[in-house]
Amino acid sequence: MKINLPKDEFLEKRLTKYDQWLEKGLISYSSKVIPVAESFTPEQWVLPTNQALKLLEGADSLAVQECECRSHYQRCNHPLEVCLILNQVADRLADRGEARHVSLDEAGAILEKANQSGLVHLSLYMPDHQIFALCSCCSCCCHDLQIVKLYGRKDLMVRSQYLAVTDHETCTLCGECVDRCVFGARILTGDELVFRGNKCLGCGLCVTTCPVGAVSMAECPE
Repeated sequence: MKINLPKDEFLEKRLTKYDQWLEKGLISYSSKVIPVAESFTPEQWVLPTNQALKLLEGADSLAVQECECRSHYQRCNHPLEVCLILNQVADRLADRGEARHVSLDEAGAILEKANQSGLVHLSLYMPDHQIFALCSCCSCCCHDLQIVKLYGRKDLMVRSQYLAVTDHETCTLCGECVDRCVFGARILTGDELVFRGNKCLGCGLCVTTCPVGAVSMAECPE
């Protein structure tokens, strides 16, 4: 439910479009969290559809464009050219001069830069349920993350199939993972790290920032 929020036509236009698609049964959700590749062991790397590079490897064409949301809001200094576009949409935008084609290797480097910046990978869906983009998003600008956090519309975003797990014997309570968690799933209270699993969407950013390797990803129980 939206409560006492200042009018934001950029967000409200997106939300209206999503609700129309949902009502017509054209989409089941607008986006899905993709865990960062470095948060997995080699064995987990081959699990289908859950890692960004594997998703991109299946595309016939790739392009990159500047993040529309960060260009609009300009609230942070995170990288702009991080939105990866797939297949026909990539070709169409490249032909218009709104994006440029990239190789898989360059796309991988873009994802790594996004991970270092603490951005969340989201796969975006069109009404035909096909993935058309893989964006690297910040909570201060991304339309989907803002809609989830400000409007409480968790129904529009699907978590990854993984959950962050902390080895408390190894954890030094440094708070690095708390600062990096976009979804507020981790809280440091005195000498205790509190994990709120219902808020964790399985992005893996806490894994790649932990200096002692105390956090790992585990498949969610069925």
